[in-house]
Amino acid sequence: MSMYQRVQVVLKIPAHQLELYYEGAIDTVAAKTTDGRIIHFPANVLRSVVQSHGVYGTFELVFDEKHKFVSISRIHNE
Repeated sequence: MSMYQRVQVVLKIPAHQLELYYEGAIDTVAAKTTDGRIIHFPANVLRSVVQSHGVYGTFELVFDEKHKFVSISRIHNE
């Protein structure tokens, strides 16, 4: 059975900053976890949680045992 790692991050990314991700100028997001660590993940994982004003809220990211992204889900809106 595989062991998935779950981390929670608070994201506050305005819509105009997301354009840099879509244009390919930036391909990685750095975020602070709720326990104080800094993690990096591919910007394209945000696509499912983008709203018209950007990405705001607390999210849970799930990674597999090889640190490959599995899922993102919104926990709280900001």
